Amino acid sequence: MKNLFFTAGLILITFFGGSAQKPQLPLSGELVIFHAGSLSVPMKEISAEFKKIHPEVTIFMESAGSVDCARKITDLNKPCDILAAADYKVIDNMLIPKYSAWSIKFVSNEMCIVYTEKSRNASQINAKNWYEILQKKDVAYGRADPNSDPCGYRSVMTMQLAEKFYKKPGLANLLTAKDGNYMRPKEVDLVALLESQSVDYIFLYKSVAIQHNLKYLVLPAEVNLKDPKFTDLYNTAVVAINGKEPGQKVTIKGEPMIYGVTMINTAPNKPVAIAFLQFMLSKEHGIKILEKDGQPSVIPQQNPNFDKLPAEMKPFATK
Repeated sequence: MKNLFFTAGLILITFFGGSAQKPQLPLSGELVIFHAGSLSVPMKEISAEFKKIHPEVTIFMESAGSVDCARKITDLNKPCDILAAADYKVIDNMLIPKYSAWSIKFVSNEMCIVYTEKSRNASQINAKNWYEILQKKDVAYGRADPNSDPCGYRSVMTMQLAEKFYKKPGLANLLTAKDGNYMRPKEVDLVALLESQSVDYIFLYKSVAIQHNLKYLVLPAEVNLKDPKFTDLYNTAVVAINGKEPGQKVTIKGEPMIYGVTMINTAPNKPVAIAFLQFMLSKEHGIKILEKDGQPSVIPQQNPNFDKLPAEMKPFATK
């Protein structure tokens, strides 16, 4: 009888405009995420935590260089709900406005020289001589492909900035001309080369080195593309990469590293995509994991597409 009165009371409250709310249906279905290779470890952790709350959701993740991730959408028309890129400009330049309406800047990173105890000259390398060691004939180093991955063009920018910082004319050309056979489509592919001792050093993000328990050399702030204070200096580093059309080149200027994330306009499962992004960008959940894995939060950042953000996303940006 008590249950009968309780049910009747809820009906009356709802009928007369009370505050009773309809119970939300559990989230379900598939969620497809394309993400930068450098996000592989944290995205796996974030997805596992999200599924504890929403077990009916099946998450499919594809890791690739951020530029290649975007091309899966623009060139191959592959279904995708969320794209998380190592450079927010990949989204802004390749996807907005045709394929997505907005992006949110969420974490940062920095370039390092990464190695192991077995790397040649590992006991001698430091912030003053690393570029000399990388030029040695018996030393091999790897880097990501600039046309596939922001880590690739950021590696070249790091060389250009090092040329200025150490006052070594021609240094960038000397480094880019060496060991081209150890270039890979995305930065995490380089870890396998390093761990197999195929190369001695790699240009890599600090976060990936932390996640894989690798040794890394911290570079000067004028070189590592981390510090907003050196934005004008970073802007002097310029790299041309392949554009959308065959033979087309796009020029990219250096700037402090900021990752970006978006929901695709044609996302097959928008309710789940929004819920996942809220979870991923919250300080208590996704951001906590990202910071543990070496990627500091930059939320909130000024957003030129603020008015186009879904209401659920606006707390993570400023107008």
